[in-house]
Amino acid sequence: METTISPPRIRTWLNDFGISAVIAVVVIVAIFWGYVTSPQVTTAVLASTLRQSTPLVLGALCGLMGERSGIINIGIEGQMLLAAFIGFLANVYTGNLLLAVLAGVLTGAIMGALLAFMSVTLKMDQIIAGTVINILAFGLTGYYYQQGLTTQGKLLPISLGPLAEIPLIGPVLFRNPPITFATLILIFVIHYVLFYTRWGLRTRAVGEHPSAADTVGINVYFVRYTNVIIGGAIAGLAGAYLTLEAVGSFERAMTNGRGFVALAVMIFGKWTPLGSWGAALLFGLTTALQTQLQFGGRLAIPHQFIGMLPYVLTIVVLAGFVGRARPPAAIGQPYETE
Repeated sequence: METTISPPRIRTWLNDFGISAVIAVVVIVAIFWGYVTSPQVTTAVLASTLRQSTPLVLGALCGLMGERSGIINIGIEGQMLLAAFIGFLANVYTGNLLLAVLAGVLTGAIMGALLAFMSVTLKMDQIIAGTVINILAFGLTGYYYQQGLTTQGKLLPISLGPLAEIPLIGPVLFRNPPITFATLILIFVIHYVLFYTRWGLRTRAVGEHPSAADTVGINVYFVRYTNVIIGGAIAGLAGAYLTLEAVGSFERAMTNGRGFVALAVMIFGKWTPLGSWGAALLFGLTTALQTQLQFGGRLAIPHQFIGMLPYVLTIVVLAGFVGRARPPAAIGQPYETE
């Protein structure tokens, strides 16, 4: 007996994944063409793509952990920035990179707890709560920042033996610093937790219908607190990446809008870890390309216009996908126990 796919099911798949599939095919073809014509440049651009996408996908994971449980988090930018600052200071005064990373993660978790307190316990407007996080982070880092601080160094790439020697794939995936490797693992761990465990089922139930979840014995407040704090810790890891792995130093407002771009990445990825990773890679590719174009000198275009590429893509994604993507039903709604 032959099985056929009904036209409505095909239309549904095309509506959900058609544009993403087309973009993926175009990018893959362009990568292979680029590798055939210029392997060194293509490998460098792809390696830069992965590095540029790391803080974005971490920020998106932070956002979707909260929003899957019903809490909007627009404070990702502030969580990343303050974690980057604290991690940098920990590296300056202790010289221990592991402690510095843990300090950044803990800072993000504390900021997540503050957001959860304002959103869940105080039942503040969640947009305002996220704005408070951002203003607090920008104010604290701007006030306490000191020029001239030096660190003992930053996290260096680790080569995974023969895997790192594989053409194209090896230098991109198997020769990276620790936080980048941790991010790749974290993507699949969170995907498994959200969609294949009891905790993930409870999280999604709370984000879709908290009163029904409460009826069957799920503690809505606990689930939301836990997810927002975990999300904050992930944003803290993104901040630690910026100062302890990518740059090795701190500057005021160095997140440069990455927290807000991460929200666009999360929406483009339809509130899923794997989808967010794909979207982050696309954004990272535009950033890597604009860097290559700026320093390659092949285009006689002012660098300001080339530097706009990632942000133009953000606007296009938000304009084209926000109405098509369906967020969790109870997102942004404070819950009152009946």
